[in-house]
Amino acid sequence: MEVGNRTILTEFILVGITADPRLQPILFGIFLMIYLLTLSGNMTLVILIWIDSRLHTPMYFFIGNLSFLDFWYTSVYTPKILVNCVSEDKRISLAGCGAQFFFSCVVAYTECYLLAAMAYDRYVAICNPLLYSGIMSISLCTGLVAGSYIGGLLNAIAHTANTFRLTFCGNNVIDHFLCDALPLVKMSCTTTHVYEKVLLGVVGFTVLSSILAILISYSNILLAILRIRSASGRHKAFSTCASHMISVMLFYGSLLFAYSRPSTTYSLERDKVAALFYTVVNPLLNPLIYSMRNKDVKEALRKAMHTVRPQG
Repeated sequence: MEVGNRTILTEFILVGITADPRLQPILFGIFLMIYLLTLSGNMTLVILIWIDSRLHTPMYFFIGNLSFLDFWYTSVYTPKILVNCVSEDKRISLAGCGAQFFFSCVVAYTECYLLAAMAYDRYVAICNPLLYSGIMSISLCTGLVAGSYIGGLLNAIAHTANTFRLTFCGNNVIDHFLCDALPLVKMSCTTTHVYEKVLLGVVGFTVLSSILAILISYSNILLAILRIRSASGRHKAFSTCASHMISVMLFYGSLLFAYSRPSTTYSLERDKVAALFYTVVNPLLNPLIYSMRNKDVKEALRKAMHTVRPQG
């Protein structure tokens, strides 16, 4: 389709991680291994939390939902990365690009809210331990998770509608492995002033409000820990937050690195690294973060393995 002398794009070409054909089989093997490990790690954690009654607590309820999100998150991108590594046809339709963009937004925004909810859970556990079971009731935990998903869905609808109302024209090659806002805006042949304002409002409100909630929770947690007299008590209180703090730093660190810089300094090559981290590496690391240092999860895994092991 043409408008004036410009062709309106109905499909894009995703270059992928690299255009070097010699590296693509190697990358296919690496990403296939990462994908299988990510799926198995996150689903193992979800199943363990589901079947082991000792893990039926608010903290593990949130961790299970985070693992489910990571299972979904990596599945939005990695299959397309694997296909691009072995196929010469690297096209993706406008509708396919929009679908990938939408589902990635749902998961990313939901994770923002869920990490904030998890920070509140840790705040109640450390600052109000005697009231913890009463405050963090099943209904509240369910409401916080449901609210995270609803907030993620509404933000994704606004973000996707705002992005794909733009008209794309010119060169349809995206030097990336995903349909992301920044490379798409570069291909827009319509004004993006309104788009950038709406984008700043949607992303800014979600990210800043979530980070603010996390910072307030951890400020109160830090004050509560400092009031604990024994070193062992402080260490125990801090260790219950360590895994969540690592997840927050990895998730927001990679997102802020990718999207907080001015568009004039945007570099596709550099941002591929950040995008790989929050779309592929972070979902792989989260189940390790929440299981390696967690005695309850390790014990649940040993119990599950003993149950399914054939009796000799």
